[in-house]
Amino acid sequence: MRTLAFLTPGNFPDDDPYEGLEATLRLFEYGERLGFDGGWIRQRHLEHGVGSAAVFLAAAGQRTSRLQLGTAVIPIGYESPFRLAEDLSMADVLSRGRLQVGFSAGTPPHADLIGELVFDGDWRSFDLSYGRIARLRDNLRGEFLGGPDTVIHSPGNVQRPRLQPYSKGLVDRLWYGGGSLRSVRWAGSAGLNLLTGNIVSGEGTDDFMTAQLGLIEAYRAAATRPARIAIGRVVVPLDSADAATRRRYLRYAESRHERTLKPQGERRTLFAPDVVGTGDEIADRLRSDAAVQSVDELRLELPYEFDARDYEQILHDVVHAVAPLLGWSPAQ
Repeated sequence: MRTLAFLTPGNFPDDDPYEGLEATLRLFEYGERLGFDGGWIRQRHLEHGVGSAAVFLAAAGQRTSRLQLGTAVIPIGYESPFRLAEDLSMADVLSRGRLQVGFSAGTPPHADLIGELVFDGDWRSFDLSYGRIARLRDNLRGEFLGGPDTVIHSPGNVQRPRLQPYSKGLVDRLWYGGGSLRSVRWAGSAGLNLLTGNIVSGEGTDDFMTAQLGLIEAYRAAATRPARIAIGRVVVPLDSADAATRRRYLRYAESRHERTLKPQGERRTLFAPDVVGTGDEIADRLRSDAAVQSVDELRLELPYEFDARDYEQILHDVVHAVAPLLGWSPAQ
């Protein structure tokens, strides 16, 4: 395992959002001290979570110095490909080039409630497809706008116009959260890195592992450049948890087990089982996980239902009791 990162939901209480967001920033600081390679945040709308990953990661960049800062994922349907490119480029410059930006396409969550607030007009007529991500990617290339003689004037300055600030290299650190064969093939052909987690589409199989390995194989076949693949698992170590917390963790995993037994819903969604146990037990399960073993980047997906103390205990135990058994060592 070459790269170890964590993904957190960024929860906050309704009556005190600052405290929840501050706790999440402290978790990024703690993860960096433990030696994690990356910290990722979910972007969520209308929920008690981070509504703007670019803003949050700009803050996280000021609280850390080495940690890769990721978004998993930004629903592109609500975003302007140019304005979001400006925000991400600004955050990347402020972090000295540490952003890892993940996207999803299609109709975004809660569109029936906020679609008309986001768009001027009928949102159902807007392009919500992969093309919206491709336009954002092209904006991040920093190509000059207009003809070769086009300039803009500002106080004390005359310059050729392009997205500012331009952050060289950010365009190569874009990711797609792919759960279907169509989506991973597009991501590979578009030059994006691949995020795949504990939820995939069951296309031609009822077996989660078979489906995920098929996605990884299809992505690699379509990739137009050497690219990164990061796999996500819900990993919950018990080692340093007290007795009551251990029982709560085990009840949590048991409550989610039934959904892993067969495809769910019309889209035949398949779920991976949560990986709960001692460090040795978790390492054994991850070593026998064919999809995890097919890549060299692991992302811990922290459960929505847990609190800041649980997250710190999980990160601590993974670093000290799990990851070394997978061949990973903390960054200095």
